[in-house]
Amino acid sequence: MTEPAPGATAGIDDTLDEFGLPGAPGTDTFWAAVGAPVSVPADDGGWVTLFLWRGSPATLDFESWSEPVPLRRWNDTDCWYAAVPMPARLRVTYQFRTDDAAYADPFNPVGAGGDRSIAATPDAPDQPHWPVVGPDDVLPLPRTRLRWASERLGGRRTVRVHAVGGGGPVVLLLDGDDWLYLHPATAAFDAAAAGGEMPPCTLVFLPAKDRAAEFGCAAELWEAVRDELLPLVAESGVRADPDRLVVAGQSLGGLSALYAALEYPDLVYRVACQSGSFWWTPDALDAADPLGGPVGGAVAARLRERPDLTGLRVAFDVGEHETRMLPHCELTETLAEQAGATVRVSRSAAGHDRAGWRQALLRDVAWALA
Repeated sequence: MTEPAPGATAGIDDTLDEFGLPGAPGTDTFWAAVGAPVSVPADDGGWVTLFLWRGSPATLDFESWSEPVPLRRWNDTDCWYAAVPMPARLRVTYQFRTDDAAYADPFNPVGAGGDRSIAATPDAPDQPHWPVVGPDDVLPLPRTRLRWASERLGGRRTVRVHAVGGGGPVVLLLDGDDWLYLHPATAAFDAAAAGGEMPPCTLVFLPAKDRAAEFGCAAELWEAVRDELLPLVAESGVRADPDRLVVAGQSLGGLSALYAALEYPDLVYRVACQSGSFWWTPDALDAADPLGGPVGGAVAARLRERPDLTGLRVAFDVGEHETRMLPHCELTETLAEQAGATVRVSRSAAGHDRAGWRQALLRDVAWALA
């Protein structure tokens, strides 16, 4: 669920010298030197980051961190720019919008799908094992493909399966298509395993058809996973242990992952949850302010009943810039631990953004499997 983020404003002096770019803006020398967005220290301890676009009016659109930022034109040149104030420790997905279309940053080699790029302030932590993927790159897909026609959920969907380090416990990745087509999860998990930082496991990429319906504490999803999907995985020919299920989810997917552990303890024994939507109640999505309801929402109410979570391991992560999400997540973390779960808590240098969640995904799945 997106939330309002600090407003970013375009503003710049009458020179770009402080960003270290040679030549006058709009000249061939200038464009030949342009690369990924450049950050310089700001007086408040954060950063000012320069984004550049060539040719036509455009708007800089961030994912769940800031309102859109209109770019300004440098005099009468083909140079359009925004100097955006950013806090310390931020990694964010963005794109340029122009003529009713969205584009990745042509100067930034770090992409997330064909129409998105990723920027990071210089103090944002590294993300080892995640290869740089440009907007024109096509990610390789796992060879094992399952056609799942679910009687409980209806419709058909394609589920991919990938053995990491020879395969092992099933790690169900909710919003699986994002981890297949936007962020190279198979390569990252393989690299982590090769480096000894990820135990063997079997990734199952589960795409969502209707996120709000399927991930909103829906019993039908988890009964379908138990009775339909996991038997398909067991028959796929890929080495897998469906009886030791780890569920990894973000946002509404994180909510659904913890819900499954609470209501189906014989199914889910480990959870990796990033920015879980713990504001959720059955009517929250219809409210003018979905995050303005009871803190912790329906999951906190369930946890107050003190279910026995002994034996459950849950890794919680949330972006440190998600100010309105933090109270909901903090209460859920506390109540889960009080109910007996082994809990790991961390904060990522991001807003509500998969670019920030992806390193937490690797780390937390490895911890859950330990």
